[in-house]
Amino acid sequence: MTRDELLSLPVTVDVETAGRAFGVGRTVAYRMVRDGQFPVPVLRVGNKYRVSAAELWRTLGFSPE
Repeated sequence: MTRDELLSLPVTVDVETAGRAFGVGRTVAYRMVRDGQFPVPVLRVGNKYRVSAAELWRTLGFSPE
């Protein structure tokens, strides 16, 4: 995922998109969530998982400015 793609993310993203930011695929990303190993907090909203773009940026060392 490029810097521009990261900075254009909406406020929250799905686990698959967040996983791509860390260079892992869907299966590995969900396995990491299940095992409590995902590098940023994952929110469960109903039956979906969401990740804060701000947390992604912070963890990856990016700033929206």
